Amino acid sequence: MKKPRLNIVTLGCSKNKVDSERLAASLEFKYEIVHDSEQKSDVVIINTCGFIGDAKEESIDTILEYAELRRAKKIKRLYVTGCLSQRYRKDLQEEIHEVDGFYGVEAVQLIANDILRNEELGIRNEELSEEYNVNRVLSTPEHYAYLKISEGCNRRCAFCAIPLIRGEHVSVPMETLIQEAELLAKKGVKELILIAQDLTYYGRDIDGQYHIVELVKRLLEIKEFEWIRLHYGYPQGFPDELLDLMNQEPRICNYIDLPLQHISTPILKNMRRGVDKEQTINFVKNARNRVPGIAFRTTFIVGFPGETEEQFEELCDFIKEMKFERAGVFAYSPEEGTPAYEMEDDVPEEVKQQRVDDIMAIQQNISLETNEKRVGTIEKVLIDRIEGDYYVGRTQYDSPEVDDEILISLDDADLEVGTFVNAKIVKADYFDLYAEMV
Repeated sequence: MKKPRLNIVTLGCSKNKVDSERLAASLEFKYEIVHDSEQKSDVVIINTCGFIGDAKEESIDTILEYAELRRAKKIKRLYVTGCLSQRYRKDLQEEIHEVDGFYGVEAVQLIANDILRNEELGIRNEELSEEYNVNRVLSTPEHYAYLKISEGCNRRCAFCAIPLIRGEHVSVPMETLIQEAELLAKKGVKELILIAQDLTYYGRDIDGQYHIVELVKRLLEIKEFEWIRLHYGYPQGFPDELLDLMNQEPRICNYIDLPLQHISTPILKNMRRGVDKEQTINFVKNARNRVPGIAFRTTFIVGFPGETEEQFEELCDFIKEMKFERAGVFAYSPEEGTPAYEMEDDVPEEVKQQRVDDIMAIQQNISLETNEKRVGTIEKVLIDRIEGDYYVGRTQYDSPEVDDEILISLDDADLEVGTFVNAKIVKADYFDLYAEMV
């Protein structure tokens, strides 16, 4: 008998993506699973994001879109889970009646059990275990995957609602992560991307010690991974040993995703970041000294309460001086329950947006300058997909979906998606590079 089709629509960050993949693995014995698909589906689960204003709006719009399909009986069931639902479950239940069940960030297995009961599909032999499920139905191409090493966060940045939504930092036991990584390797994953709200805090909640270096060394023992990439660090307490390991081990990408948020010491203090301007600059310089050629991805917030024009210019000067390879910027939006929510949101919206535009213009020029310096170099490229007339790939300096891409003409090569090739960069644009096979 043909299985009913279940579409899991994932919004927000890659951490949500992992949650969706684990949920899919718990339900695939009863459903044909698709991710973010436009195919007709019997059941839809929306995994929402509630981090900032734009993400909330996207989540609400998506729920309303599928609620209309539910009302028109084009789908049989609709469920909503994730961060937005965690924060605003009661309000959503009162306003959107077409949804068959709202869930927050409860354990994946509990959500799966409940959905199966609601669908009257029964449970396989015994109840689904509430233990951590290392199985995943990947939503990424099979050659790369994310490994979420912890949940929640113990940092208390004034603007951030993540601790309110996800709770305090909880590390996934190392042996569980190794088991999960080994399964990913068996699925054909060649690039493993470690993610957490704060990677460097890993293990401290277990025994008071930081274990991120030990974890990375253990993962390096899995030879199928040609690249291991690190996402979402924190400047305070970032271990030099991890930077040194990155420099010594060619399979660890010379890349780090680490939000700095600002550079003005008064703003950093009000943000409760735990570092000042001097410490931030020293961290960046230390990382670049220890890992020559490292690619920095970072993000900044403009329009934080009290940000003056002088402090904004200070941030612009910092970005121009440091020339970050990758940078994004967000306009501050107040989040209920955070310390910053009690501050006067005194920077007008049009000023915030102008500051976003100004920084992105600066970064665009830096990106072009950085890319032009790569012309003539030969780099290892992972081929992600075919799009139009090009193979589209990435180097170790580029993370999926957010960074630069390498374009190789279909006419110049016969390549296979998911393989590594050596290619010579022949042309640079603001956010793309063109290459030819060596």
